Amino acid sequence: MVSAAFGATAARETLSDIDPFRAGDYVVYPTHGVGRIDKIGTEEIGGHSLELIAISFEENKMTLRVPVAQAKATGLRKLATPEAMAQVMTILAGRPRTSRMMWAKRAQEFQAKINSGDLKAVAEVCRDLQSAANGSAPSYSQRNLFELAIDRLAGEFAGVVGTDKADAIVKLTQKLTDGRTADTAKADKARAAEEEKSAEDAVSLTAADV
Repeated sequence: MVSAAFGATAARETLSDIDPFRAGDYVVYPTHGVGRIDKIGTEEIGGHSLELIAISFEENKMTLRVPVAQAKATGLRKLATPEAMAQVMTILAGRPRTSRMMWAKRAQEFQAKINSGDLKAVAEVCRDLQSAANGSAPSYSQRNLFELAIDRLAGEFAGVVGTDKADAIVKLTQKLTDGRTADTAKADKARAAEEEKSAEDAVSLTAADV
């Protein structure tokens, strides 16, 4: 009897490992962002019975059905932890990475990062395209990619910290701005130190000539 009970518990744990999602959970689907699981159940499709996860996306009024067996393969996941979101904020405050790669190739990479569902990758896109936040980006496509990335990131940020998306966008954009301000101040300080050193060297040379 004890063995039977233990076996039933083990079976439930195994099922939970395979199917960690529950109705009411907020989840992230890579190409659509944050949605809510309405139900998980069997539906008849094309004469076949499939166990499906029904996910609704409130903003675009869309419902997506994902087979339970394929949930992991599609990249479906639960919302990030507060610890993971803290790492994202650190990424946003970092220095943008520059590249000499042609824009068309970079745009493809940015789009792939956004659609990967990887929270850190999306944060990197926001950081590297931060100039698009104030419209100073040199191309329309850069602004579009930035807006898509910040919107996707804000949706998850809002769910994790318990706020709305508009407030989340403000906070994330401010973090980007603070990071650039700090980076600029650091660069200005380094430049001033270099200029001071150059001036001192010039004085030393003049004194030596005398």
